Amino acid sequence: MPSTLSTPRLRLRPWRESDLAPFAALNADPAVMEHFPAALSREESDAMARRIQARIDERGWGNWAVEVVGGEPFIGFTGLSVPAFEAHFTPCVEVGWRLARGAWGNGYATEAARAALAFGFGELGLAEIVSFTALSNRRSMAVMERIGMRRDGEFDHPKLDAASPLRRHVLYRIAAPGSR
Repeated sequence: MPSTLSTPRLRLRPWRESDLAPFAALNADPAVMEHFPAALSREESDAMARRIQARIDERGWGNWAVEVVGGEPFIGFTGLSVPAFEAHFTPCVEVGWRLARGAWGNGYATEAARAALAFGFGELGLAEIVSFTALSNRRSMAVMERIGMRRDGEFDHPKLDAASPLRRHVLYRIAAPGSR
């Protein structure tokens, strides 16, 4: 399986040591982390990057580091993952992204997510891919809709405390091309 995906403007690739500092910066940015329970410390961010790369090494796919071809060497991540919780729609594979604020508004999340979906349906032969986010995350919901996903209800995220304003999530789904 390929370890790198390419689009006209982006490269989704394995992580590098040089990605850790910009990843920590985006994980510490309150605007980027607005729809997550908390910003991450440098140590938490580095550990997350290493877990993500370990999954790519193990499976051949995951949340790849994203770079702009001929431009920024790291703007965040996009890819596929298996949620680590139980819900009415699990087990499943999720498409997700997290980009630095400076990369917003360029269509990068949509472009990279489409590449990840194509990989999931083509290389992995998945029948369906999901995505989900906090109800307040309108930007991510817009990306989900642009990549052809359809809203399929709401759920309470089991890893978030009942008092958390982020607990209520929306679920989106997309079936493989040619399937019902």
